[in-house]
Amino acid sequence: MAKRKIIKIDEDKCNGCGLCIPNCPEGALQIIDGKVRLVSDLFCDGLGACIGHCPQGAIEVEEREAEAYNEKKVMDNIVKQGKNTIIAHLKHLKEHNEFVYLKEAMDYLVTKGIKVRPSDLTDTVASGPCSCPGAKVSQRAPEDDQKGARPTTEKRLTPSRLRTWPVQLKLVPAFAPFLNDADILIAADCVPFAYADFHEDLLKGKILLVGCPKLDDIAYYKEKVSQIVANNDIKSITYAHMEVPCCFGLLPVIKEAIAQSGKNIPFNDVTISIKGERLR
Repeated sequence: MAKRKIIKIDEDKCNGCGLCIPNCPEGALQIIDGKVRLVSDLFCDGLGACIGHCPQGAIEVEEREAEAYNEKKVMDNIVKQGKNTIIAHLKHLKEHNEFVYLKEAMDYLVTKGIKVRPSDLTDTVASGPCSCPGAKVSQRAPEDDQKGARPTTEKRLTPSRLRTWPVQLKLVPAFAPFLNDADILIAADCVPFAYADFHEDLLKGKILLVGCPKLDDIAYYKEKVSQIVANNDIKSITYAHMEVPCCFGLLPVIKEAIAQSGKNIPFNDVTISIKGERLR
């Protein structure tokens, strides 16, 4: 037993409608005695995909002593429910970047002789259940294809060059379709605020990923950037950061990810001064 995040159901609020059940990819929920119950701690990953589908607000995520989540036992349960449930579960894991569990699940399917095509998972976040609306992947046409686009206000002189969502490095799935065959801009959090020409000079034509090398987990970023570089054919990577020393933290991470991939990916390092000027 260890303390971890796991869902909690308020029985007084639950009316037994069951709308949460098909949105639990792990099959951890069942209706028993007219109420939804968590049938086993082993099945709940604590990511809360079911929460947004409860009209009564009866489900929340809490941190308590619980049995460790067990991917093999989850898969034992899921394969009985058919191919669509299997795919929903795999999508759920990819949506939340649970790559260790995803590998366990895929290895399990191999042992059972169950085949899942990569194309089955390409619409991962857009079509599957998602506990965080801000994590849903979206993409719009490049600015050159946005015919007829007009500024939303008279004061807006240039259009936004942001083409994809989300932008936080923590939220963007390493398999997001817009990362493939793309010019990627990784920007430290402060850069868009400091550099007035950010959209036109740096972001135009690129896919944006944002993170803070000082306040965020650099080890997590190292793994995430490596996954992005390894899983996609990337045209180029630009890292834009402030001139302050702490902002250089992602520079070696990106370079190492490119080197380890063995790919010839052009890399550009851009430094912005605290006065908002682009330095050489």
